[in-house]
Amino acid sequence: MDHRPQHWGRPRDDVYGAYDASYMRPNGPTTHTQSPVVTGTSVVALKFKDGVVIAADNLASYGSLARFPDVKRLRTFAGTSVVGFGGDVSDMQYLDRHLQELAIDENYTSEKGHTLNARNLHKYLANLLYHRRSKFDPLWNHLLVAGLDEDDKPFLAAADLLGTTFTSPSLATGYGEMLAQPIMRRYAKDEEAAAQLTRDQAVDIVKECMKVLFYRDARSLDTYSIAVVTKQGIDLKEDVKLENQSWAFADRIKGYGTQTV
Repeated sequence: MDHRPQHWGRPRDDVYGAYDASYMRPNGPTTHTQSPVVTGTSVVALKFKDGVVIAADNLASYGSLARFPDVKRLRTFAGTSVVGFGGDVSDMQYLDRHLQELAIDENYTSEKGHTLNARNLHKYLANLLYHRRSKFDPLWNHLLVAGLDEDDKPFLAAADLLGTTFTSPSLATGYGEMLAQPIMRRYAKDEEAAAQLTRDQAVDIVKECMKVLFYRDARSLDTYSIAVVTKQGIDLKEDVKLENQSWAFADRIKGYGTQTV
C-alpha cells in the first residue's frame, strides 16, 4: 500500500498499476437517496367509531443526533385525509410538494364536491412508491394514510418504500410497531372492537402510545402532532406536549452500573 498521507488506502501505482476508475461512469446508478441521513421515527394511528386518530412526534434526527425538534410529519390532503410520514425527511418533503400539486390539479379538474378520498390517496401513493422502487431509486418512507373511504367509513392503511401495502384497525411505523401496536391492539384487536371506541378513548390511547415511545425510543420527542379525521373534517394540532411527563421512576430502576441497593 502507498502510505504517504495524500494517498492513504490506495494501492501503489508503480506496483499495481494506475487506479481503474472506469466504474465511475456518468450514466451509472442513482445513489443519492440510498442512505437516509435525516429521519423521523414512529407514526401511530388508530380507528374509532367515527374516524381515525393519527400522531407523530416533531423530531427529525441526524443519525443519532436529535437535530431538528420542530419537523411536522403529518400532512393534510384536500381537507379529507392525513398522511403520516416515517423515514427520510427529504423524501417526505418531496412527497409533500407532490401532494400539494396533486391537490391543486384535483381542485381544477375534478367535478365540484368530488376529490380523492383516503382510499384513493393511499392507492396512488402506494403505486408511486412501487414505481420509484422499481427504478432502484426508492423513496425511503413508511406512510400511514388516515381518513374516510367512499362510504364515509374510517380508513387506515400503510405503504412502505417497497410499495407493500396493508390495512388494520391500528397501525404504526418504526419503533412503534413493537411498542405502540401491543397497546392499541389491547383495545382494537379487530374492526368490531375498533368500532366500539369513542373519539376520546381513541385519542387517549394514542396519547399513551406517544408517552411510551418518548420514554423508550431514543429517537422520539415529547412534542408531537396529532390529528383526528371525521366527517366533520380534520382537527390537527401540531405542538402537543406530553401530559404528566415525569422521569421520577428512573431512580427505582436497578441492575445497571455500580449501585447501592
